Parts: sequence; C-alpha cells; structure tokens
Amino acid sequence: MSERISREELVRIYNIEITFFDELVDYGLLNIQIEDNIHYLMYDDLPDLEKFANWYYDLEVNLPGLEVIHNMLKKLDGLNRRNRELMNKLSAISDQYEDI
Repeated sequence: MSERISREELVRIYNIEITFFDELVDYGLLNIQIEDNIHYLMYDDLPDLEKFANWYYDLEVNLPGLEVIHNMLKKLDGLNRRNRELMNKLSAISDQYEDI
C-alpha cells in the first residue's frame, strides 16, 4: 500500500484552509481515500496539492481557473507524449529507408 497523509496533517503542514482542500476534491483535482471518516491523500499526489496551493494562494488563481490550467497541462502532456511517439515511428521508418 502506498504512503498517505491525512487531510488534517496537510492543512497544518501546508498552512492551507480545510475548505480549500475539500474544494479541490469536489472539483476532482485531488483524489482521496476515506477510512474511518479520515480523509487521506496519497503521497504521490502531494506535488499536485503543492502546485494548486501555490497557484491559489500565491498567484490568486480561483478554483475554476485551477481546473482549467490543470486540464490544459494534462492535455499538453498527452500531446507531447503523442508527438514523441510519432517522431519515434517516423525515425524508425526513416531508418528503414536508409537501409535500402
């Protein structure tokens, strides 16, 4: 099982509002696990929480804006991956024709 941290610990450590954390969950930006009425965030998701907190508190980006930025960055990452795949295929095809 992966490591996890409770919502209450995150609020204390990152000095964020519990409502902000809950709204991130409501917007689908964070996935949590609930066990014995305690909300947990997986350690793997901490970079996303830190990113959202920085955007929200430091840059004053509202929650709908966080959602838009996050979705756009995910799409950009997917496009970059697809571009690398296509470039690798093109390179392989090019190498085949050089051998002829």
